[in-house]
Amino acid sequence: MIEVWEKLDCESVGAAEIEAIEAAVEGEFGKAAVDSPMIIARVVADEGAELRHSEIMELYIRRAEDRPYDAALRNVLKLDSLATALRSIKDLENIRRKYAADGDKDGLRHAREIAIGAKHDLRDRIDDVRTNDIDRQIAVEINEWLSHWLRTPQLFADWVELRQRSPDFIEKFGKVNSE
Repeated sequence: MIEVWEKLDCESVGAAEIEAIEAAVEGEFGKAAVDSPMIIARVVADEGAELRHSEIMELYIRRAEDRPYDAALRNVLKLDSLATALRSIKDLENIRRKYAADGDKDGLRHAREIAIGAKHDLRDRIDDVRTNDIDRQIAVEINEWLSHWLRTPQLFADWVELRQRSPDFIEKFGKVNSE
């Protein structure tokens, strides 16, 4: 991906560049090796590319319109409070378990992409100078939760329960009820 982006010799990346990278990866490694536009964007951004977010999001949405996963994953993550975030990450985990039980690799990938996209949105909220300190702390905490879910989804429920019992968490946020 990086090699193709470098050959394109462009500082910013939008839909056309993502599609060029996808075509090159597919040509070299096959269709199964092609990541979603959001993942490709994140990889090239990590290498210094400036993203044209609206184009990339339009490309993602255009492709998502005919996906069978939309109904299950649409708006699954609600991250406006710790309680709703916890409840919705547990919902996402239930969906992930269903896809795992069904052997649905595309579904598993889409579930991960939802979490990765949410982390990106949280990072924007954290970095926004207009975000107040309390909302920033909540966003940092939820971002950490999603990181743990992405690394070890099977252990997330146990981990977050322990996290909520920790003195640090209780001091920052008090008790959170997600039921």
